[in-house]
Amino acid sequence: MQRFETWKGLVVPLDRLNVDTDAIIPKQFLKAISRVGFGVNLFDNWRYLEPSGDGPGPARTPNPDFVLNKPRYQRASILLARANFGCGSSREHAPWALLEYGIRAIIAPSFADIFYNNSLKNGLLPVVLPEAVVDRLFQAVADTVGYSLTIDLITQRVMADDQELGAFAIDPFRKECLLDGLDDIGWTLQYQTDIKNYEDRRRRETPWLFPQDRTAS
Repeated sequence: MQRFETWKGLVVPLDRLNVDTDAIIPKQFLKAISRVGFGVNLFDNWRYLEPSGDGPGPARTPNPDFVLNKPRYQRASILLARANFGCGSSREHAPWALLEYGIRAIIAPSFADIFYNNSLKNGLLPVVLPEAVVDRLFQAVADTVGYSLTIDLITQRVMADDQELGAFAIDPFRKECLLDGLDDIGWTLQYQTDIKNYEDRRRRETPWLFPQDRTAS
């Protein structure tokens, strides 16, 4: 998982309430579990004029009215969203698609709980700011071509041109994992020596719990 410490990036605004995970990555793309290949289908139903199929097909026409297709927001890496972002089903493919597209952080007044936690576990930082601050950010993005923000996870602040716009909260454990670039498996593997020592001791002290060891010998 890629580390997240301080990130500066172009902001793209998605001015819609209650964006659900089926909008983020539609259900027909959930067959794969490899974490890659989803970025091209991020917001698929809004992003293209032709409907999608279940697999590769002819080139599709980008919807010129959808914000991700507008030239001024190309290569954006911070998504500005409205309340209850990521509601709906609990598909982990949603943060995978956002990350592969290039989004490293999302700012919104609120997130669906499962999406919020899935994002943190995959290296995507969801930032909760007050609705009034998010409203001002939407206006600033509309008024300024190339509007960028800096998100400092270490100090838990969002800044524009060194001016602090707001502070955000994050679970200390999840913060540590993001700073170190560790998902749940990576964090656990830090303790593999301790785990092995514990398993070896259990085998010595309670051999009857491991009949497979006798079978193997």
